[in-house]
Amino acid sequence: MFNWFAFFSYMFVSCITPGPNNLMCMANGTKYGFKKSFRFCLGVTTGFTPILLLAIACNYFIYEYIPAIVKVMTPLGALYILWLAWIIWQDKPKKAKKKTHMDTTAFHTAIILQFVNPKGLLYGLTLITNFVFPYDRSLKMFLIALTANFCMELFANSCWVLFGSMFQKFFEKYKNVLNAIMALLLAYCAVSLFLNELAR
Repeated sequence: MFNWFAFFSYMFVSCITPGPNNLMCMANGTKYGFKKSFRFCLGVTTGFTPILLLAIACNYFIYEYIPAIVKVMTPLGALYILWLAWIIWQDKPKKAKKKTHMDTTAFHTAIILQFVNPKGLLYGLTLITNFVFPYDRSLKMFLIALTANFCMELFANSCWVLFGSMFQKFFEKYKNVLNAIMALLLAYCAVSLFLNELAR
């Protein structure tokens, strides 16, 4: 049975927690303000769409031609999510690098960066592999996943831009509480994957 809570929890935690995109958004928001930095947010969000489309295409190939791998993918995905929960539990906010030779507010820069962002690539693959494909492979579900991800990415990145350095201070002040909540949500997602796999 499709677990909407686990699906949205994983999506929310992965999008809102500090990563390369969020740190760039925060740095841009602090330096250039919301209006000038918003196009970078749109670039990040747009860049994630082809990542998810590639994940869908990859999963179609695996499910069609290498079905034996499917049984291995769910436990591996769950272990990755548990590892991510552990990393977030122990996470300390890092400062974004200030020295760069590219336009960090450009729409096209944000799109290109998505294809070299390991957190984003793993996120996209895990989302489709473990939360969508085992339960619903319809066009409607793919469109829901793409739309939900677009909205979640845009919301999360906009928050980092909008609050800029204030958001960084907020994370530093309440780091332990926020990390604990997000780590527990991820742990719930991982456990739900294991339970769903046992139930099938």
